[in-house]
Amino acid sequence: MTREISTIKMLEAGLHFGHKRMRKHPKMEPYIFTMRNGVAIIDLEKTKEGLEHALEFVDKVVKQSGRILFLGTKKQAQEIIRETAEATKMPFVDNRWLPGTFTNFDEIKKKMSHLIELEEQEKKGEWKKYTKKERLTLKKEKEKLQVVAGGIKNLDKLPEALFIIDIVREKNAVLEAGKKGVPIIALVDTNGNPELIDYPIPGNDDAVRGIRLICEQIGNRIKPRSKKSK
Repeated sequence: MTREISTIKMLEAGLHFGHKRMRKHPKMEPYIFTMRNGVAIIDLEKTKEGLEHALEFVDKVVKQSGRILFLGTKKQAQEIIRETAEATKMPFVDNRWLPGTFTNFDEIKKKMSHLIELEEQEKKGEWKKYTKKERLTLKKEKEKLQVVAGGIKNLDKLPEALFIIDIVREKNAVLEAGKKGVPIIALVDTNGNPELIDYPIPGNDDAVRGIRLICEQIGNRIKPRSKKSK
């Protein structure tokens, strides 16, 4: 069981800093403690409640051997999302959300299958039969697919949940998950609509330390069981 996170740690990580008043989403009002110098200050007790609720859901998903797709393409989140997903053996998207990843999954699966095929061909040395120019073309194609689909190449069906950093940036993923009924866990800043999210965690989605802290909490709930499933 993960040790309970303290509001002091969340404060130190900068999770309480929201956006300026002009960017505040009206639906985030219940999660805002006060306005300071025109900047929304998030109520960290609400953050803690949201995180605990989210972690309870993560426990249920993992207990049923479900998969959680980690999504974070903004610079501050990319490395953390990738590292957390890889450590927990979960799928991830850290570069660009492919339109139709959920709503046109069969087509996206073709890209993933092609990537796996190219990787296997290269590993087996099958590219040696091609000319240098043809090998270069295959290499570029493989690398392009790895960027957009490398983290989800082994996803053979829709995940049981989606974890997002920055729901405004990842609005297309939010819409697709809603259409396909995939539950969403997300770190929601004051410019986002928490009503679009099943398990919102109110907090600063720009602070690297804050992102890492939340990802660690999510990841630590998955790790113990992921080890058993090896």
